[in-house]
Amino acid sequence: MDIDTVGGNDVVSYLDPELLHLPEVSSFELKPTTQIAEELFSQWLSQPDTSRLVKSLIRDAKAGLPINAHGISSSAGAGGGSSSLTNVSPPPLSPRSSCVSPRTSKQKISPFSLGSTRKLATEPAQEAIPQFYFQHGRPPANELKEQCLSRINLLFNNNLDGLHIDEFKLVTREVCKLPSFFSSALFRRIDVECYGIVTRDAFLKYWAESSMLTMDMATQVFEILKQPNRRYLTKADFKPVLEELLATHPGLEFLQGTPEFQEKYAETVIYRIFYYINRSGNGRLTLRELKRSNLIFVMQQVDEEEEINKILRYFSYEHFYVIYCKFWELDTDHDYLLDRENLIRYGNHCLTYRIVDRIFSQVPKKFSSNVEGKMSYEDFVYFILAEEDKSSEPSLEYWFKCIDLDGNGVLTSSELQYFYEEQLHRMSCMSQEPVLFEDILCQIVDMISPEREGYITLHDLKRSKLSGNIFNILFNLNKFMAFESRDPFLIHQEREDPTLTEWDRFAHREYVRLSMEEDSEAASNGNVESWEESLEAPF
Repeated sequence: MDIDTVGGNDVVSYLDPELLHLPEVSSFELKPTTQIAEELFSQWLSQPDTSRLVKSLIRDAKAGLPINAHGISSSAGAGGGSSSLTNVSPPPLSPRSSCVSPRTSKQKISPFSLGSTRKLATEPAQEAIPQFYFQHGRPPANELKEQCLSRINLLFNNNLDGLHIDEFKLVTREVCKLPSFFSSALFRRIDVECYGIVTRDAFLKYWAESSMLTMDMATQVFEILKQPNRRYLTKADFKPVLEELLATHPGLEFLQGTPEFQEKYAETVIYRIFYYINRSGNGRLTLRELKRSNLIFVMQQVDEEEEINKILRYFSYEHFYVIYCKFWELDTDHDYLLDRENLIRYGNHCLTYRIVDRIFSQVPKKFSSNVEGKMSYEDFVYFILAEEDKSSEPSLEYWFKCIDLDGNGVLTSSELQYFYEEQLHRMSCMSQEPVLFEDILCQIVDMISPEREGYITLHDLKRSKLSGNIFNILFNLNKFMAFESRDPFLIHQEREDPTLTEWDRFAHREYVRLSMEEDSEAASNGNVESWEESLEAPF
């Protein structure tokens, strides 16, 4: 019987990597790929030793002798001439699977790598790559874990049954190294069953035996505050932290008897955090945004400083006082909502009607009030921060959206002129010498130096330190005139302490003014003792 009679589907059924002496070829790859299998089988049949082996098998089959394919193949290879295929040494074992035979391992390889069936026996051994990815975070080192364990044992030594929520603050600071006002949030994260107590073993499992111990502080804060099924923080997630801060910080003790102002202070702090940090403006604070901010550093400062007003970022009570009083002055019916006519009175009517209309069109920020034509307190916080500090990036983005009438991402001369026309009319009404738009446009171009002639991009504004003045020129007449007059005292004051922002200077001036007005009003009512008190919030 001739070899050529063997073919068709029988070829695939007889293919076996061990019979072919191709241990590096997986049978999983051979069976579904008929073309490759046929090519390999043809190559194998072309060998002289293979031809003799197949003819021998055919003769034995005709004679009715039992056929042992595995035994014959091995004996034929030993008794016959040495074949280039049958005597190839097996490849070196993988360091990760030294106990597994390469003939039985089912490793997938690319079809393009089957062109050669040879493998050099002198291939160098591969080095094991240490694990660098951990799905639940890198486990803590033994030394770090032992140090943490000793501190845990010391704090839980006298409380074998566990710690209550009012006893947990020391653990938060000494073991976790977190601000103390995270104590309640951390306690509730561990006490998921609401037993009102955290045992040593429960804390050990959550903090020391998990990846929490090796995380940076920003990630720890993020994991403690966020909801289990979310990958972002919302404004509501910060409320427990602010509630504990108000209840424990010595600089906020005077608010203990006024819960309504405690709530407004907490809201204001949260709004300020999201205004500066949540750059996407979607109300979902990501871990990336948290890490890129200074919030964790500021929280540590708050925990160490007893005078809350020394912390200017986010938490200053004086800043809250200014924001709230400004809103209260405009909200004449005290329904915590502002309309167009209310906002137009801001800053002694410093803003134009056109820019107020753009704000109420909700182009820079969608209102949270859910009332048609009404701005909520949260919306006002965003507005006043953007208005009084136009040098910050959130403010530049806010006002850029207002001026960009067609929303194409560039400011043209026609858009600038549209807003400046009302300024020009107001100057004429106030008997001020008008400045023609052509001169203003040249001044703006000189201040910004845009990369491309004919329009200004947001990137151009962020590159220039004078960008905020452009918006004042377009829609804030009072600040425009102040910029034109260039008060030397204010310039000297800014150079004296460059760390202060425009918002910091504005808030300080307004707080002093509001405090003096409050004292004067109290004195006119016969309250002499108010003159002896320091300048602090009347709340």
